[in-house]
Amino acid sequence: MKRVLFVCVENSNRSQMAEAFARLHGGDAVEALSAGSAPSGRINPKAVRFMAELGYDLTRHASKSLDDVGGEFDAVVTMGCGDQCPWVPAKRREDWNLPDPKHLDDDGYRAVRDEISARVRQLLTEL
Repeated sequence: MKRVLFVCVENSNRSQMAEAFARLHGGDAVEALSAGSAPSGRINPKAVRFMAELGYDLTRHASKSLDDVGGEFDAVVTMGCGDQCPWVPAKRREDWNLPDPKHLDDDGYRAVRDEISARVRQLLTEL
């Protein structure tokens, strides 16, 4: 089983969707986690709504701190949070410089969501 961690500042939008897509696309072959360097403590309602459009219930997730996750990772992906995302050791590290969708309109939010899905699929094929 591959362990993948998606990191963002608030752990309320991009990293949560990436975790969800890794679970959807990776199934039992992947342990997907997400966390934030300064977690907001909640999942953005837009993320919940736009993942529900695809049949995924994001209300089962919680906004977590990096202190809440540990162990070794096959891949750690930061979501474009620059210097605010601390270094987490992993066999593979990537930064996906994605815009934070929290203030985007519906079409913009869906575009970021769909880009995350495509990138997660690609990452999982490469692990």
